[in-house]
Amino acid sequence: MSAATRRLTTAQALVRFLSAQYTERDGVRRRLIAGTWGIFGHGNVAGIGQALVEYRDMMPYHQGRNEQAMVHAAVGHARQLNRLSAQAVTTSIGPGATNLVTGAALATVNRLPVLLLPGDHFASRVADPLLQQLEHPVEADVSVNDTLRPVSRYFDRVTRPEALIPSALNAMRVLADPAETGAVTLALPQDVQAEAYDWPEEFFADRVWAVRRPAPDPAELAAAAQAVRAARRPLIVAGGGIHHSEAEEALKALVDATGIPVASTQAGKGSLRHDHPADLGGIGHTGTAVSDALARTADLVIGVGTRYTDFTTASGTLFQNPDVRFLNLNITGFDAHKLAARTLVGDARTGLEQLAGALAGHRVEASYEAEYRAGKERWERVVETACRADDDTAVPTQTQVIGALDAVVGDEDVVINAAGSLPGDLHKLWRARSPRQYHLEYGYSCMGYEIPAALGVQQAAPGTPVWALVGDGTYLMNPTEIVTAVQEDLPVKLVLIQNHGYASIGGLSESVGAERFGTAYRHRSADGTFTGAPLPVDLAANAASLGMDVLRAKTVRELRDALAQARASDRPTCVYVETDPAPTAPPAEAWWDVPVAEVSAREAAVRARARYDAEAAERRRHL
Repeated sequence: MSAATRRLTTAQALVRFLSAQYTERDGVRRRLIAGTWGIFGHGNVAGIGQALVEYRDMMPYHQGRNEQAMVHAAVGHARQLNRLSAQAVTTSIGPGATNLVTGAALATVNRLPVLLLPGDHFASRVADPLLQQLEHPVEADVSVNDTLRPVSRYFDRVTRPEALIPSALNAMRVLADPAETGAVTLALPQDVQAEAYDWPEEFFADRVWAVRRPAPDPAELAAAAQAVRAARRPLIVAGGGIHHSEAEEALKALVDATGIPVASTQAGKGSLRHDHPADLGGIGHTGTAVSDALARTADLVIGVGTRYTDFTTASGTLFQNPDVRFLNLNITGFDAHKLAARTLVGDARTGLEQLAGALAGHRVEASYEAEYRAGKERWERVVETACRADDDTAVPTQTQVIGALDAVVGDEDVVINAAGSLPGDLHKLWRARSPRQYHLEYGYSCMGYEIPAALGVQQAAPGTPVWALVGDGTYLMNPTEIVTAVQEDLPVKLVLIQNHGYASIGGLSESVGAERFGTAYRHRSADGTFTGAPLPVDLAANAASLGMDVLRAKTVRELRDALAQARASDRPTCVYVETDPAPTAPPAEAWWDVPVAEVSAREAAVRARARYDAEAAERRRHL
């Protein structure tokens, strides 16, 4: 070996390279790849697996149980650290690799960085067809890893050792890019992983990737300030980009100076503390009454770091002022231009600071402030009613579970959820006390995300109480990482709510004329419907069998005690509660477009279609 090169396998070189990558923003440096999750099989055990043993002092390794769950854990880690640090995930070829697809889609949809390292078939084709290899009759270079192409922000198949150098550098570039980040896939043929090469020493030197804070164009900034000054009823929609940019204080400074109210998306909730007088809570289909009322009359909607998903816009029916216009501050031009908006393309914190400077001395009318503050007070009374339990001996409702948890958590706690009826209830009712307390994955709303994500968050924030809130449907999707929590000694807290079915989809099914078919966990009746007795399953016993401490709560009082005990525990702990299924959450304040059968012989669908046509008539195209 010469002084300028080091002879290593491709996998060894990759692990050494990854251990020397860093991000830096505002003078703070972090490891870009903080650790690697893995499940080994043929395709990665002799390559990446051997390299992780070789350099175990450089690269922390975490053993997972399900490949999709490992990606969720890595995503939770990245989100908790504002995308400044990521984790890698390695799998075998075949089903190990294809199990990554859902997690990769979730990461890319939510613009969160994760590095995927699936094994691949032999580049040399000496073993062909390989075990678990997909054979395509006219495209010999296709493998199952090609399913990751459309859900990755960057994809490459490294078919020669020297090809790793540009590929690895491009992978890091995308992971650290605040506008382009998402899932990054480097497919690694198993023979190439084990092949040796003389690598330049420069490849292994510490490398720092600057995470930029681009400022908006001065002309765009001046036009934006003019638009805000001209508006009489402006409303800020705070999205997840505020958290990623750590722009919460900049938002608060702008709001304090101007009096402009703030409504938040699922990803943006917590951008202001819940008790700030201008924080109106969630917006859209799962929004609060005060937020959605102001959205209907707003003449300028200022989107900051939001993608304007269908839920946020109530399927194009929410912003009803005939003169409404949009001003979007976003680090990507793609999102800034949505809804035919006036654009401010740049970093959220930088843009908010500069916009505040350009608006010096401007404030909304006192009558507007009084209006939205009164609306906030009315909504607070709704929240109190929904979450309050007057009878401590009663079986709790789901909203009372939220209220009990709210009474136990501290400002530093993190509450994680993704799917079911909980996201809507939490968006309306949760009182976020800090920027990272409210962790809702609602871009992909993936059942099974919560438990593994809690592991990643706990790794990113040791010592922080981390809560995974799951219903029985979500729990059954992906409970396996409970074992990982026990193995890694991660004291996550699981709140497992049993309501014997898909409660959210059951309600949706009823509203669209599908009559709750197939949404309950019950025995099949003689007529083919699922209306028999609840299934005799014991999810608490299941969690205990996987190594968790389990606390069963049957009443509101027992629930409060169990939550407090779980928070104090230094072991993975589950609080199991069967809830009263009676709906106690405030109803939706805005529509969501779920198409209904245009013709049907069943009266439920006919009635649902009539309601659908009436709601859809309110949809607007903002041009």
